[in-house]
Amino acid sequence: MEYESELKERAQQVNKLLEKFAPAGDIPPLLKEAMEYSLYAGGKRIRPVLLMETVKICKGPLNLAEPLAAALEMIHTYSLIHDDLPAMDNDTLRRGRPTNHVVYGEAMAILAGDGLLNCAFQTMTENIPYNDSRYLKGYLLAMNEITRAAGHNGMIAGQVMDMLSEGKEPDKDTLTYIHNHKTGALLTAPVKAGALLSLCDENTYKSLTDYAKALGLAFQLADDILDIKGDKGKLGKSTGKDEQSGKLTYPLVYGMDKTYEKIKQLNKEAACAIEQLNIEKEFLINTADFICSRDY
Repeated sequence: MEYESELKERAQQVNKLLEKFAPAGDIPPLLKEAMEYSLYAGGKRIRPVLLMETVKICKGPLNLAEPLAAALEMIHTYSLIHDDLPAMDNDTLRRGRPTNHVVYGEAMAILAGDGLLNCAFQTMTENIPYNDSRYLKGYLLAMNEITRAAGHNGMIAGQVMDMLSEGKEPDKDTLTYIHNHKTGALLTAPVKAGALLSLCDENTYKSLTDYAKALGLAFQLADDILDIKGDKGKLGKSTGKDEQSGKLTYPLVYGMDKTYEKIKQLNKEAACAIEQLNIEKEFLINTADFICSRDY
């Protein structure tokens, strides 16, 4: 419970960042409302929290991490809006309330997602520290990492393969690709971006990357289980959707017992990856423990 309280506190800090970098300017009121409806819907804010924590423990520039963290959550929110659309996962519940397209219609939901994605890029580019000779390169590399992870080499690639594999025969290689890209990319990105911004040495960067990869896969495997056994009320989203859609999941390919075993293994791998680093590791290790023992 102590960790969960800490996570909630950090999520509140992220919420303040989102208000700071909120969509502004000459926006049609309905579009702004639709964007903010999903952006401010809550959630654990794991991705921006991980970015800020990585920069903190690597003694990087927290002020420069802020726009990157806000942008990351905007990207994540846009992906949820689009994931829920009838043409995709066709979900009507997200974070405990009706999905964006249920409230605002499909067209406005698409545009709200597009607006958040572009707002994320605008937030990152408008805050490039051109006059900071020390951290300029790190910021640009971090920005590139987030952009790459969200795009056709990352999350979108995973979404495409996820869609194309529906109803097909179980395939281990395809499953690995989907998990590493659809979910893993955008969970690995905040740690990698934080390390890049902070100008970490090569060994620290590699160790943190290994930690984040284990974390990202564990997160998706836990999601696979929660879709089968989770409580709709606690999750705030629909369950049983993977089976209905014929999704390629870890339990489908390997069975439930192997999925539990793999999550435990990934938990250990995440802790071992950063074990030898001379940084404050407690929060990162607790985050791995939390993700690997979610209420399933």
